Amino acid sequence: MKNYLLGFLLFTAVTANAQAPIAFTVKGTVGKLNAPAKIYLVRGGAVLDSATFKNGAFELKGKTNVPQSADLIIKRNGKLGQGMYGMQDATRIYLEASPVMLTSPDSLRKATIKGGPVTADDQRLQASIKPILVKMQALGAEAKKASKEEQESPPFQERMRTQFEAINKEYAQLYRAFIKANPNSWVSLDILSSLGMMEAPEYTVVAPLYNAFSPALKRSPQGQRYGELVQTLKAVSLGSMAPSFTQKTPEGKSVSLADYRGKYVLVDFWASWCGPCREDNPNVRKVYSEFKSRNFEILGVSLDDEKARDKWLKAIQDDQLAWTQVSDLKGWENDVARLYRIQSIPQNFLIDPSGKIVAHNLHGDELRTTLAQFIK
Repeated sequence: MKNYLLGFLLFTAVTANAQAPIAFTVKGTVGKLNAPAKIYLVRGGAVLDSATFKNGAFELKGKTNVPQSADLIIKRNGKLGQGMYGMQDATRIYLEASPVMLTSPDSLRKATIKGGPVTADDQRLQASIKPILVKMQALGAEAKKASKEEQESPPFQERMRTQFEAINKEYAQLYRAFIKANPNSWVSLDILSSLGMMEAPEYTVVAPLYNAFSPALKRSPQGQRYGELVQTLKAVSLGSMAPSFTQKTPEGKSVSLADYRGKYVLVDFWASWCGPCREDNPNVRKVYSEFKSRNFEILGVSLDDEKARDKWLKAIQDDQLAWTQVSDLKGWENDVARLYRIQSIPQNFLIDPSGKIVAHNLHGDELRTTLAQFIK
């Protein structure tokens, strides 16, 4: 009898925590479209549903475990094909319990969207980022308008990079403010996950935002994954002992982080295909030349893959990188990158002689200034 009651209690607890599937509906009208034109509902590269237009009208249905974003894509010829993203007629919506209604005179880009509370949260967010989006579009137009000679000039590239980074910071700041003000919103969970594409996530920044989330958000698959990220970030946060690793140089020699104990070492994550990394390399090279005789070294970790081995070696030579380089040539699956939770590059960690992380994400003038503070 006791075993039966224990089993019943455990079953009740599990089912109580499980998310009941949410039935969603997305419908509306887009002009007077008819077959063969179709609309597709896509998430993560998978088609959730599709419908052929009838006098502009469509309806899509399905189920989702939690409210989440998805893309609507219109194909006039009815064929989704391989290029489902990019320059096309598409928009993003949120799947939720409340029906999502969409109306437009001719395209998804001009659509008016109405839905439930999650959709309302997303629309508030989108309205707040419009001024930043205008800046980004203006910067893109300026870059496109410039002559080829201008585009290839270092001063122009540096100015574009600086302005892009400033706009990116505005995006990140606005996202963080939204998350802080809306800890129960599924939109907040979504954009916290996407912050890693704008800036390297720092434990002291993202942990408080995540910890303030509602239990429902934390229990979701996406919430649990982000919770795991937060715990891993704690292991590579400032003041923590740097996780040890060993990888091989292009010549096949095994190099360990432990080999640098007793020195300041900058573990620098980069790749031959990473434009911002290559643009930053001259600055890193200059800093290395200044500090290399002062108990300082750099250990480069490449996120190139096996197919790009020759490009990696050529980039080392072309950029005149005189410090040790290692990689397991697994691309984004590089074991060290996963260990340090690298989500964007360039990224780096400054480790002191005792093996402790004392700074990270140092670029431009900040790299030299920070090294000067530690290395007297």
